[in-house]
This record gives sequence, structure tokens and C-alpha cells, in this order.
Amino acid sequence: MAKIPVNKHQPMYQMPSSPMTVKTKKFSLDKKTYVNIALRQTWEAQKYWVLVPLGLLMLNAILNLTGVYPNLWIYITVILGALLYAGFWWVQFTGVTQLEQYKQLFEKYAYEIDSRQILVKLNTKEGGVMQWEQFKSGQKRKDGSYILNITRGQFLHFPASAFNSEHDIRLFERILKQKNLLSEA
Repeated sequence: MAKIPVNKHQPMYQMPSSPMTVKTKKFSLDKKTYVNIALRQTWEAQKYWVLVPLGLLMLNAILNLTGVYPNLWIYITVILGALLYAGFWWVQFTGVTQLEQYKQLFEKYAYEIDSRQILVKLNTKEGGVMQWEQFKSGQKRKDGSYILNITRGQFLHFPASAFNSEHDIRLFERILKQKNLLSEA
């Protein structure tokens, strides 16, 4: 049973956690990993827009072959536009890693995960709570890590090494399935 301190000089004990709680090791998100995951998520969300430059290139090729409207500048413009668009997102996500206001994304946290919430702990006295309703989706990656998506560029990444045991991984997966968040990637 947890003790409640009589005064501020007595140590404060945490309430015992449920046996259905997954506790992770303290870990941080690597900046390079953040950029790669964010770019991959953006690609997955916008991959159908690749059809626009491909359609323009095919239309121009047909117009060139038939002699209706021969030009070469459209090839350069479409390819340059596609590269600039991809570069725009790379700069956005790389910039996030450099800005002071996003510094907390890359700090070391420990997590306590149960079916009610995710407790994000900076240390034993500081932290915050994330409700499951905040997450739009989740996925298990081929490398054994897990991603819980909040919005574009905002997510929680749990590498397999963050968990203390195989039991914790199975329990975490079960919670994600109960919340209808888990999909294989």
C-alpha cells in the first residue's frame, strides 16, 4: 500500500501500478529516425499525388510523339517541381529537429502504458498523460518497433529495445489491438 506523506520532508511513494501496465525503459527519439518516419508517413499519405506529375509527363510525351505540341521544358518543370515538393517536406521535418520549441520531442522519457492512458514520465515527479483518443492510428514495423500516430509529424515511437520483456511487448500489442490502433507495416 502506498504511503501518504504527513509533511513535505517525507518521501513520497508512488501508487502501485496495475499488473496490466507496460513500463518501458527510459529512451529518446533519435532525430534521424524522426525525419525518416515523418517522411515515410507523409509519403504514405500523399503517394497518390505522384500520379499528377506522371500523368503530365505521359501527356507531354504523347503530344511530342504526335507532333501536336513539341516541347522539352515541361519535362524539366515537372521533375523539378516534384523534387522541390519532396525537398520542402524534408526541410520541414529536419527543421523540427533544430527548433527549440520541439526539443521535448527528443528528450528521454519512460512510459507507463495501460488500457486507460499512456503516462509519459520525464522523471519520477514530472510527466504528463496522453489519452488513447489522441492517437489516430498505430503500426508495428518490420524492425519490431511501434509507432502511434497523432498528426502529421507527431507520433510516439517505441523501439523494441524500449520494452523490458517479451511479456511487455505482447501486452502492449494486446492493448493496441483493443484500442483498434494496430496495423502491420
